[in-house]
Amino acid sequence: MKRFKSRLILGLAFACAAITFSLAVSAQAQILHAVGVFDGPNGNGPYSSVVQGPDGNIYGTTDSGGNDTQSGTLFRLTPSGEVTDLYNFCSLAKCADGWGPDSAPVVGIDGNFYGVVQGGGSGQLGTFYRMTLDGEFTTLYNFCATRPCTGGGAPTGIILGGDGNFYGTTDGGGNASGSGTIFSISPTGQLTLLHTFCSLTPNCLDGARAFYPPILGSDGNLYGVTWGGGSLGGGVLYELTPSGTYSVLYNFCGQELGCSGIGEPYYVVRDANGNFFGTTEYNAEGRGYGSVFEFTSTNQLLVLHNFDDDNDWPYTGLTIANDGNVYGVFGYDTKASGSIFTVTPAGVYTRIYSFDPDFRGDAGAPPVGPLFQSTDGSLYGVTPYGPGDFDGEVFRFSNGLSPLVETVPVMGPVGQSVLILGNGLTGSTSVTFNGVAAKFTVESDSYIKATVPTGATTGVVSVVTPSVTLKSNPQFVVTK
Repeated sequence: MKRFKSRLILGLAFACAAITFSLAVSAQAQILHAVGVFDGPNGNGPYSSVVQGPDGNIYGTTDSGGNDTQSGTLFRLTPSGEVTDLYNFCSLAKCADGWGPDSAPVVGIDGNFYGVVQGGGSGQLGTFYRMTLDGEFTTLYNFCATRPCTGGGAPTGIILGGDGNFYGTTDGGGNASGSGTIFSISPTGQLTLLHTFCSLTPNCLDGARAFYPPILGSDGNLYGVTWGGGSLGGGVLYELTPSGTYSVLYNFCGQELGCSGIGEPYYVVRDANGNFFGTTEYNAEGRGYGSVFEFTSTNQLLVLHNFDDDNDWPYTGLTIANDGNVYGVFGYDTKASGSIFTVTPAGVYTRIYSFDPDFRGDAGAPPVGPLFQSTDGSLYGVTPYGPGDFDGEVFRFSNGLSPLVETVPVMGPVGQSVLILGNGLTGSTSVTFNGVAAKFTVESDSYIKATVPTGATTGVVSVVTPSVTLKSNPQFVVTK
């Protein structure tokens, strides 16, 4: 897979470097700390994002390390920096539980974690699993258990929908082209095929190979990108409605066709105004250093930044923080060992933090995986190398962003039960959905259970705590 090719290149670039790292802070208000490290037995080489659990801890996966099989782990990181290996993949015979997790788990409506792995299982092309906060692991679905793999194989990640089901993409299977699928799957493991990529011929006009799962739009539609296919051969930006209507919104440029433009996108996010932001492998000069782009709500493509041979590899996802800005990382830089960048709603690109190029100090590199904004306002990320003799780290980047709350799910109808994740929630006196008071129960200092009230409309969920009023990011969408 292309992502694994990029991973191999990164490994070759950094494996020969001394395994001591350091950081250069680009502004006084921007501080980065290593908050958890991996030593092999508790995991090795995290390559995906992390997520916050209802207990306030951070959870994620490593794609190797762990027990004797070295097939990856599910881990928990406490605020004090303790990393606990909760589950070792390939613990069962023939890796029936899967191996090599390449994406973070997500929190379900029931408060448990759900996720996918790309290898192992009865079909050897991945599994869908559930894990409780106590580390109880259950395999719920085996991809490609029977041939042909019409439902797809090698899942690339999942998201939680407003209906309580999960939505994702696969990098293989589907049809004879093996170009992947879009699927939904219930919390009990019932899979529904929603779309098969490369269904439109010639040249896979509907796109081929999605390296990340779709995102959920405020309109309830799924959106995403494919790395290949489309009328220009460089991938597509797609839309899939709940009724099953699949549409191509934009065709990216395939370099082999000689067209002029950016191509081979990896990931997109969508802001509250309907604008998409994403990254590509090829930039407008036709060079393999990548770009950052915006696809506006009026269907205009704007190239916001072209990477060059001094800084490239923006091959990971993006996130929209509660300041309205888009944040991302790129993992190679001749002037540094990777950087964090931001894009404003107006489309202004800025590199805001650079990892030290001499690999000295107490933190690792290069940054990979989408950044995740915790409810304390900080941005969390991972690196597959360092610090010191360690095998990767979780870092926290403080940029002065305010604390917030996060709802699980992010949309639903009146009467929907919602988890509200946060910090310092004990003693909260009010929960409102866009100004409408809701019934709620404070379950712990880190999460609340609430019900979407009658009369609620789409907007911010606010929680009044003894010390501060916290607002949700993103807004909660009230559906019919």
